[in-house]
Amino acid sequence: MPGVLVTARKKATSPARQAVHTVYGGAHLFRADSARKLGDLALRSLDEYAPDAKTFAAAVGLAPELAPTVYDRVREKLRREPVEDFRIDFEDGYGNRPDAEEDATARSAAGEVAAGMVSGALPPFIGIRIKPLSQDLSKRALRTLELFLGALLERTHGRLPANFAVTLPKIVVTEQVAALVTAFEALERRHKLTRGTLRLELMVETPQSIVDAAGRCPLGDFVDAARGRCVAAHFGVYDYTAALNITAAEQRMQHPACDHARQVMQVALAGTGVWLSDGATTLMPVPRHRAPAGGSLTAGQIAENRESVFRGWRLHYDDVRHSLAAAYYQGWDLHPAQLPTRYAAVYGFFLEGLEAASLRLRRFVEQAAQATLVGDVFDDAATGQGLLNFFLRGLNCGAITEAEAQATGLSLAELRTRSFLKILEGRRR
Repeated sequence: MPGVLVTARKKATSPARQAVHTVYGGAHLFRADSARKLGDLALRSLDEYAPDAKTFAAAVGLAPELAPTVYDRVREKLRREPVEDFRIDFEDGYGNRPDAEEDATARSAAGEVAAGMVSGALPPFIGIRIKPLSQDLSKRALRTLELFLGALLERTHGRLPANFAVTLPKIVVTEQVAALVTAFEALERRHKLTRGTLRLELMVETPQSIVDAAGRCPLGDFVDAARGRCVAAHFGVYDYTAALNITAAEQRMQHPACDHARQVMQVALAGTGVWLSDGATTLMPVPRHRAPAGGSLTAGQIAENRESVFRGWRLHYDDVRHSLAAAYYQGWDLHPAQLPTRYAAVYGFFLEGLEAASLRLRRFVEQAAQATLVGDVFDDAATGQGLLNFFLRGLNCGAITEAEAQATGLSLAELRTRSFLKILEGRRR
């Protein structure tokens, strides 16, 4: 039935909100207010090393004419919604620990999520990453999932947080995805959740997930095995490059091997509705020196700290822009000081393209509406939705304002439909 599968994968570009990043943190460190604390630390890094727009723009390479707008919007974002997506990590960010300790962490992290649901402190997207479903770790991975969900649902009377996902790492065969779905189905029955409630993300970080032993790309099979539950595929830069025997000094986001893998992911998953996410920049924007107790830093140490932070900021900014240029609108952040450069890169990207995109969408809507009014066939709704999605992404993350989006000629009511076809239907009436 190959024709059926191909047809099923031809989904329109989704207008639903996709986070611009996922922040990863060890499960043992997660607290209900982690997102707010990360935002405060991010603001502190700006206050200390880039207290004004000009300094920040020079540090990261942001266009001077955009600097004041971007800087102000980044600071506002860090105060209002510093983290869009958080992944509570039981894998690399947690490590291998005694079973009793991981059991306790799973229950504790669930309690923190439940508390965050009550207080409203959770980011819009949240989830957990379990260990791989390998021969050695599958039992541990599934036990953590079971304990976490059980403890969370007990505290919340059967409710999950919005946009909850489980990330599956180090996939090498389709059967691992199928096994997680089987576990989901059992958990849904046990906890009386609606079938399909539990959703998963694929980690693409092994050579076998790009090309299998038969010389095929198995990503489409992974999505099929997820049976409608796969929401995203995340590229793991460092595990992937390490598996290709690329030396540590050359393991970076912009390595040609990573560009190839990302392009394979795009082609293999085109039309599936599965979101794509890039990986992380591991050079952290952190100072080299700390003042001794009761002492202070020398002028030279202060300068070296500034240089170290700026170097980390610039690399992260460049990596994010590289991802955005390749249509990877999401990536990973590992440190609070990366939040300013994440949002600066994203905001700069959307603001630079705003004028041209506004004009193009305005003309496209006018032409499409005219075609429908005279009875002509308009069959390029997917392109129209893609143009609209540029503005929806920018609005969702705070890069552009509603007033700026209205330069498209669309009203706020039309923008809020999030649907190009609905806009056309409204203009036909």
